[in-house]
Amino acid sequence: MAIDLTANALLGYPDDARLLIVNADDFGMCHANNEATLRAFKDGIVTSTTLMTPCPWAPHAMQLLREHHEMPFGVHLTLISEHLGYRWGPLAPKDRVPSLLNEGGYFYTNDRRSELLAQAKLDEIEQEFRTQIRTVLNARLTPTHLDFHCLGDGGREDIFDLTLELAKEFGLALRVSDRSSAERCRAEGLPVSDHGVLDSYGLGWDDKSAKYVALLRALPTGLNEWAIHPSLGDAEAQAMEPTSWRVRKSDFDFLVSREARDIVNEQGITLLDFRALQKIWTR
Repeated sequence: MAIDLTANALLGYPDDARLLIVNADDFGMCHANNEATLRAFKDGIVTSTTLMTPCPWAPHAMQLLREHHEMPFGVHLTLISEHLGYRWGPLAPKDRVPSLLNEGGYFYTNDRRSELLAQAKLDEIEQEFRTQIRTVLNARLTPTHLDFHCLGDGGREDIFDLTLELAKEFGLALRVSDRSSAERCRAEGLPVSDHGVLDSYGLGWDDKSAKYVALLRALPTGLNEWAIHPSLGDAEAQAMEPTSWRVRKSDFDFLVSREARDIVNEQGITLLDFRALQKIWTR
């Protein structure tokens, strides 16, 4: 039977409260992302992050999480390696997850996402997702949630179903983007974003601060989530992402700005992280 409670009610907030999770995706992708994410959490409005365990800078990110245990984080489940000159692949043995690999033995790039989704075997996806989650738990770190890298709600219904069960098994919340998936979770009394998930790559980089200010002023009541991508925009970041590094740098610049904090306070917006949702998901 459906449970007719809003996210605000489930989380213990008034109906007119404007709640916002600011999640920094791609922690562990590279050094520039790691440093920017930590600074945006300590000095800005970032409230949580999500760790990409297959990436080269994941060990550094996990060390930062050990040193800054106050920073909530989730596992950014990864089947895509989007950069042509900077690649990563599975943590599970490659011979056990061949349907997830391209010709070079890496994850597929984003432009071949449909090819991946057409051939990826669910049991191999489960092996890889479990390995990514276990890598975090074996490092004696305590995640709050699961979400997806470059695949909204997993990209396939059976992948979403699998991930929903993994979230429940491991006592984690889950980021949910699609309306039908969100309605399914709400029917189980599980809080999810009321308005989908804003992806900062959909905003471009020109006049980013003005766009964010307008979004904060117009933030609707209920639970909102922003998936943002802070980076220092240094030489490493520019070499990794030569045509779009400014998207990440402009995210970072706004997140640590005085203007961002002032607008949040002025508008009476309540910043949350996934720990609040996790408490309900694990009841």
